[in-house]
Amino acid sequence: MLAKRIVPCLDVRHGKVVKGVNFEGVKDVGDPVACAAEYNRQGADEIVFYDIVASHEGRGTFLDVVRETARQVFVPLTVGGGISTVEDMRETLRAGADKISINSAAVRNPQLISDGAEIFGSQCVVVGIDAKRDGNGGYTVYANGGRIDMKVDLLKWVEEVERRGAGEICLNSIDTDGVRGGFDLEMLKAVCARVRIPVIASGGAGKLEDFATVFQQTDATAALAASLFHFGVLTIPQVKADCRSKGIPMR
Repeated sequence: MLAKRIVPCLDVRHGKVVKGVNFEGVKDVGDPVACAAEYNRQGADEIVFYDIVASHEGRGTFLDVVRETARQVFVPLTVGGGISTVEDMRETLRAGADKISINSAAVRNPQLISDGAEIFGSQCVVVGIDAKRDGNGGYTVYANGGRIDMKVDLLKWVEEVERRGAGEICLNSIDTDGVRGGFDLEMLKAVCARVRIPVIASGGAGKLEDFATVFQQTDATAALAASLFHFGVLTIPQVKADCRSKGIPMR
């Protein structure tokens, strides 16, 4: 088993870290640079920043926050939100991001995945996917922060994402996001069975054992969480120690 990663996620809106439930009821958590620096201190394997209103409002990514964070943290930094062109990718990487995450723009223009992988390398391209049960036993992909049902089948989409050269998938279950009831194991199993590239589990971590469970029961290579870490319910060292105690190799 490859060593697993723990990844704190900072959803940023108007320069503040925020957190909601099922993409609703958003409230401020704190300063993104300070939060990232603390997670760096705790031993995060990487840090993810999402500007959660950039795609919705048609704004560019918050490069000033990225630059300042890159000066203070020394783990890989993945940045997403409002990235819709190759030039957006280039600017984000120049600002200090190690990887760029594309979500809404990738669904609308899959060629962006191919172009990004060809120009910057697959290792720089993460495709974030927000998905939800469709009521018919399958899953559908959403865009713009879970606002728009794109009527795209999740399992077909992840296969295309891999085929186009993405280096990683960050899979967020809208059904479990922010609810703290555990990761969406069923969705993760279905996706991991369809692709060979790494899959990050996102949406639903609620207690310490949820992290070990997702690694024991799915092929996810990393687990991402936000509110548990933001509100001090758990620390990254606690999570890693629990996983190691259960025989899971950690970074």
